[in-house]
Amino acid sequence: MVFTGTELITLIGSFILPLFRIAAMVMAAPIFGAKNVPIRARLIISLAIAVLVVPILPPIEVPKNIGFEIVLIIMHQILIGITMGFAVQIVFSAVITGGQIIAMQMALGFSLMIDPQNGNQVPVLSQLYVIIVILMYLILDGHIVLIQILVDSFKTIPISTTGLLPEDMWTLVKWGSFIFSGAVGLALPAIASLLIVNIAFGVMARSAPQLNILSIGFPITMIMGFFVIFFTLPNVISSTGNMFNKAYLLLRTITGS
Repeated sequence: MVFTGTELITLIGSFILPLFRIAAMVMAAPIFGAKNVPIRARLIISLAIAVLVVPILPPIEVPKNIGFEIVLIIMHQILIGITMGFAVQIVFSAVITGGQIIAMQMALGFSLMIDPQNGNQVPVLSQLYVIIVILMYLILDGHIVLIQILVDSFKTIPISTTGLLPEDMWTLVKWGSFIFSGAVGLALPAIASLLIVNIAFGVMARSAPQLNILSIGFPITMIMGFFVIFFTLPNVISSTGNMFNKAYLLLRTITGS
């Protein structure tokens, strides 16, 4: 079989252009885009998804000449892919922030370790929550749902010189504030419980000044904090599940899928 130059460009472009959107999503998405996942592995995952997805995509109109038009198309594909990964990454950021808030209330804010997801130092408690959320994310096939939304986006936002609308980007910016509201929602039961403990220590310090509250308050606060974590963990799991549902609903709204 002999291909002409135009046919060869069309054939290559029909694979490369979708690959930009897929690779951008993989690089930005949770788990796939973790710092401890080698770039070569991310590229292999992107190529594998592209090989499976491209044959079922609608026909793609590839520009005949390499110029501003094709550069604009590539930029749109990268932006769409990053948007998808970023929207879900917000949930993990909210979990990390919630863990930091609880750790500060428990006087464990100084206990830090490297988060393999983003390479930053986070409290050990945040890392515990992240591990639980990652396991829940995989068990519930969250990564499969994200890939499905990606595939559906090729039908609603075809590969062309147009992409996401400005109002879609504003919607994504507003979703970014969910890092703080979601974190407070996760940490609120623990904050309220530990606040009661601290108030009790304050009353004890006023009524019995001879007690060294500082020396006994630290271990008791930590122990009470672990009890609070144990009893509020089901709430964290359910709240995180709701956050993932909101993230996927947001993506389907933005992409129109």
